[in-house]
Amino acid sequence: MQDKLTNQFSGKFALVKRDTRDPDPWLALYLDRSIQIDDEAKAALLLSMSSKSRAFFLPLIRPFLWLFMQCFTLFRLLCPNALTSSSLLHRLIYVGLEYFCRPEANFLILRHFHIGSEILAFIEANTPVEVKLSPLKPEKPADVLEDLFLKHDLNLYNFVINLNTKLREKNIGIEPSEQLNFANITDGGFPLETFRNRWTNFIDVQSAIEIYTPIYQLFLSQRDFWRAANSLQLDETIGLYVARLLGDAQYLGLLNNKHPLVPLSITGAGFRLMTHGLAAEALHAILREHKRKQNHTN
Repeated sequence: MQDKLTNQFSGKFALVKRDTRDPDPWLALYLDRSIQIDDEAKAALLLSMSSKSRAFFLPLIRPFLWLFMQCFTLFRLLCPNALTSSSLLHRLIYVGLEYFCRPEANFLILRHFHIGSEILAFIEANTPVEVKLSPLKPEKPADVLEDLFLKHDLNLYNFVINLNTKLREKNIGIEPSEQLNFANITDGGFPLETFRNRWTNFIDVQSAIEIYTPIYQLFLSQRDFWRAANSLQLDETIGLYVARLLGDAQYLGLLNNKHPLVPLSITGAGFRLMTHGLAAEALHAILREHKRKQNHTN
C-alpha cells in the first residue's frame, strides 16, 4: 500500500523540462523549501492546482455553489434540524472520492486525517495530563463511510475540551521541554491504497472541497455545520499548543485560520479548508524535522 504511492506524484516533477526563457511556475513552487512540507504532499497539491479541473471547472461551478450555500443557509435558519443524515452525507462523499476525484485529491484528503491524529497525539504525549484519543487513519475512500469527517471535527473539539479541563484542574499549562516525545509522528508515508484513476476521476482537490461544503451544510444540522466550519479557526489554537512545546512560534506566521474567539462567515469555508490542510501539512513537517534533529542528537 504505502510503497505503491512512493514518488507517484513527486516523480512527475523530475520529468519537467527546464527552460530559462519559460520557467515553469509549478516547478519553482515544488523545488522551493521556504515552507516545510512533505515532498509527495506538495507535489500532489501542485498537480491538483495546475489541473484543468482547477483552471476551468472550478470557476464554472463556483457561482452555483455560492447560490446553493445561500439557499441552504436560509433553509437551515428555518429548519435547523430537518432532513439531516450523516450516513447519506458520507456516502455522497465516498462516491465523489472514489469515482470522480483525481488520485492526488484522494491522497491529500485521506492523508489529512492521519496528520491530524498524529498532531493531537504529539500534544497529548508531551503534556502532563492524559487525554483519551480517537485516531482516524483511513486507507481508502470507503473508510469515510464510518462518519469520518464528522468524527474528525468531534475529535478536535473533544480534545481541546478534555485537555484544558485537566490542565485547569491541576492549575498547570503547556510548557516547552528539551526532550520531547515524537513517537507518534510518522517519518515517511502513510498506509494509503492506490487510488482509482479512470477518465471520470477528473476533479481536483479544491473543487472537491468546495463542492462538498454546501453538501455538508445541507445534510448536517445547523449546529453541526457551524461547529465544523468554525473548527478551522482552531488551527491557531493547536498551533499555539505545539509552539509552546517546541519553544518556537515561527509556524504561527503560516496560519490563515486565526482568532477562534471571533467566528467567521461560513461563505469562505471552502478556501479556509484548503489553507487548513496546508497548515496541517506544514505543522506535521515541522514536527518531523524536529524528530529527525532530536534522533540525530541522541
